Amino acid sequence: MSSSLADILANKNFDEPYEATQIKKYVLETYQKSVAVTVREKDITITAQGAAFTHALRMRWKQIQRAAETDKRLIFRIA
Repeated sequence: MSSSLADILANKNFDEPYEATQIKKYVLETYQKSVAVTVREKDITITAQGAAFTHALRMRWKQIQRAAETDKRLIFRIA
């Protein structure tokens, strides 16, 4: 039995992971800036514009981790 692409995509969950939503919300409320968040099995990558802003986020990694309610490793990248 073959499945069509439409059938496969109809069953896929395209919702953003909870951690990503919470991190974006925290950063927006705290800094009024947006970030890109990628959630993987063991880590979360946060990509921000500018070295200074990224460093400011890195200094608050524990608060970000608490806001996301996760123990995953946080990786910060400069866009």
